[in-house]
Amino acid sequence: MPDGSSARSTNWSRRGVDGAMANRPAITAADILPAAEYAALRSGWRRRIGAAKRLRRLEVGPHVTFHFENWQTLWLQVQEMLHIERGGAAQLPDELAAYNPLVPNGRELVATFMIGIDDADRRRRVLGRLGGIEATAFIEVAGHTVPGVAEADQDRSTADGKASAVQFVHFPFAPAQIAAFRVAGARVVLGLSHPEYSHMAVLPEPVRAALAEDFD
Repeated sequence: MPDGSSARSTNWSRRGVDGAMANRPAITAADILPAAEYAALRSGWRRRIGAAKRLRRLEVGPHVTFHFENWQTLWLQVQEMLHIERGGAAQLPDELAAYNPLVPNGRELVATFMIGIDDADRRRRVLGRLGGIEATAFIEVAGHTVPGVAEADQDRSTADGKASAVQFVHFPFAPAQIAAFRVAGARVVLGLSHPEYSHMAVLPEPVRAALAEDFD
């Protein structure tokens, strides 16, 4: 357990954060730890959820890293924003509105993917050619292709064809596709098919197994 008393442990479990995560449709105000309590336990939560996040991350090509979200990763993000910006109860509705659309609904996978290039000039040139990349993400499993759908309320490509370095995408699965994804050892491919960035990567089995838990 993270640093803290057994009473706090009971409180975490009640909030649904501690232990194995059941799929939940949204983060609510009742799930959020008070600022002082979170600050006291922050390092433990960051270690614990950080370990889980390592099984939810995959590099695709030389510049893009996908981070698959779930209730737990997004709960941590909300807590971190509140901790850093210290906006308290007034800030919380905006954070919930920003992150709840990314909580998987039990029939999908949801990812943040980041385009990372250290050199600023090169990054600007590459992003200038990658407009629309968020619409080219896909997952392949057992002969099925699951196209990615860009987060509806996030405008991540400009009219002149420049992509944001951070993108949000949903992968909605049909029941047969979920069943195929859940098969132990299934070959699952994550990719991007943009004309300027066409790359694929096979999910390692520990990553596939972790993501399979996102489905109801």
